[in-house]
This record gives sequence, C-alpha cells and structure tokens, in this order.
Amino acid sequence: MTGLPHTSAAPTADNGKPLEEPSRIRAPRRGDPVWRVFGDARATLMAPQLLLLQVSHPVVGAGVADHSAFRAEPWPRLIRTLLSLTTVVYGGQAAATAEARRLIRVHAPMKGTDSEGRRYHALNPEAYHWVHATLVKGPVDAQRLFGRAMTDGELAEYYRGMRDVGRVWGLRDHHLPPDWPSFVEYYDEMVAHRLERNRSVQDVLDELARPAKPFRWIPGPLWRPVARLAAHYALLVTVGTLPPVLRTRLRLPWSARQERSLRRFARLVRLLATLTPPPLRIAGSLAIAYWATHRPGTDAAARQPLGAW
Repeated sequence: MTGLPHTSAAPTADNGKPLEEPSRIRAPRRGDPVWRVFGDARATLMAPQLLLLQVSHPVVGAGVADHSAFRAEPWPRLIRTLLSLTTVVYGGQAAATAEARRLIRVHAPMKGTDSEGRRYHALNPEAYHWVHATLVKGPVDAQRLFGRAMTDGELAEYYRGMRDVGRVWGLRDHHLPPDWPSFVEYYDEMVAHRLERNRSVQDVLDELARPAKPFRWIPGPLWRPVARLAAHYALLVTVGTLPPVLRTRLRLPWSARQERSLRRFARLVRLLATLTPPPLRIAGSLAIAYWATHRPGTDAAARQPLGAW
C-alpha cells in the first residue's frame, strides 16, 4: 500500500521513516458511511479491477512480482487480502490497529530493483497511498455502476472515514488529500502519469482469463464452465471500469458490444441489490471480519464486537 496526493514523482521517506506507527486514529464504527459502503457485495465485483490498478503502479507491481505468491497461489493471496481489509474496516479499533502494524512489519523487508533498474521499497508512501486510493475509489464506482450514485454530501462523509482508514494504516496526514475533490484530482493525476503495464499487470490479466481452481479437489470438468463464466464477467467489469486512458495504455481492447454487455450485467446486479436488504449486502464482509478476528491463534485482546472502539 502507498502514495502522495499532489505529485506523480516518487517521494523520499519522511526523515527516513516512510510511514508513521499506526495510532489510535478512529477506525470505522458500526453504522459509519465506510461501514455501509466498503464491504457492500457489489463492491466485491470491483476487486479484480482494484488489483489491476494497484499493480499498475511501478512500486506495487515490482513488489508483487518479486515478493508475492500471487502467480503460484492466487486464491490464498486473495483470502489473506480479504481477511486483512475486513479486519481494518470492520474488526473494531484494537483489531484494526494491530492489523495495520502487522502489515507494516510484513512490507518492511520488501525492497529491490525492478526490471527497469529502479529501486523500490514496499513502504514507499506514494505506492502505499495508491493502494489505499484504489480502495477508496472502488466502492464509490461500484455504487455508481451497480446501484445509486452517492451524493456530494455522502461522498464527503465517506471520504472522511476512508481518510481515517489511511491514517490507521500508517499514512501521515499530509500524504492524504484533504477532501473528496482533492482526492479525485490526485487520483486522475496518478492514472494519467504514474501507472504502467508491467509483469504483474500481465499476471493479473492471465489469472482473470484463466482462473485457477480455488480447491484442488474440485473436478476439472466441473470447474471449467464455472471458470469460463467467472472469467467473462470478471474481465468485463475489470476492463470496462478502468479509466479509458489507462485501458489504452495497458493495451486492453474495448468495444461498443462489450460496453452494452457491461450495462446489461450492471442492470441485473442493480435489480438483485434492490431485492436485498441493506444489512445483508455487507453480511459477507462482516462474517469474514468476525472470522479474521476470532479464529484460533488471534489475539484475544482484539476480540471485541465488530466495529467496537
């Protein structure tokens, strides 16, 4: 995770310390805008797009290529990511702070030189913020495409909450744009000037086109039709929701026919969402967060009710 709000140049560390120790900055609480929006089932449909955006950043892409087991174990990697994200957003204050500290420890040794000869470090604030930025934007785009677009007031309140999530993760206040319009300006600038096609981008696209079996015991004849259907819609949503300028840079074709298919799929999801009571839309995320904070081996001191201070 990492990024700076008003520059596309790779920043230096703040006095040798790229991030600050995760503090008691307020984590999301039950009923907050972040609580209602972030884990909405419709937002999960954007997950592959967010991953593609993240690894398009040169630092994130190099770190994933050199230090991640994504290519060999995409499903365990996805599960670990879901456990981490839901812990920070839904797990309550103690669990969120503990998970943020763990993430910094895990990323601290991840450094090296990419294929272009550029040195990188996983805790570079620009890259860390960019990952956070994709997580801010993805649920907003999901609401717009698969539901009702958020109002300016809702966006302002949601962004304030997600800005605090960034602070919980260890980003400093000056790393984060102060409000939603500034965030959109920063986001567009990053897309226009900082993202690129790299080895990790290709790995993500290859996995989306040919999803691996989540469990080895699933028979191939049973998995193949499921995988084809999943690949079709995952690529449709992922490519179709990318900013057009990035889609062109990544050399991903997009046709009017594909656009119509995406709109039809979005209408179906929108219909299903209207039939689902709002609390049930985040039930999956709450279940994952509960397991992440209460499974055997977790810190008993962090096992508070979800969303607790």
